[in-house]
Amino acid sequence: QVQLVESGGGLVQAGGSLRLSCAASGRTFSSYDMGWFRQAPGKEREFVAAISGSGSMTYYADSAKGRFTISRDNAKNTVYLQMISLKPEDTAEYYCVADKTIAAIRWGPDYWGQGTQVTVSS
Repeated sequence: QVQLVESGGGLVQAGGSLRLSCAASGRTFSSYDMGWFRQAPGKEREFVAAISGSGSMTYYADSAKGRFTISRDNAKNTVYLQMISLKPEDTAEYYCVADKTIAAIRWGPDYWGQGTQVTVSS
């Protein structure tokens, strides 16, 4: 069982930056692959980024490539999403997710946080 708590969302102007954090419970954090999804108003949830348990491999949606960076600190049981050059279309609720494989992260993770709101003004 993994519990996830996101933080770091907020209101930012277009072109600005934010760093989201996700604190995970449990002593086996490094055995989980982690990721981020987002859901904009009126749209379905979409995959944003994923990272392997060791942190050696990362994956990004096309919309995130070049602007977002996922990372993790296994000593702190925390995963991060650094976002730069934010656009109004990045406005969404951002969710931290966890599962045992990257495939599961991409297509249906078992564990979800409550979400943190990111709003990008134009």
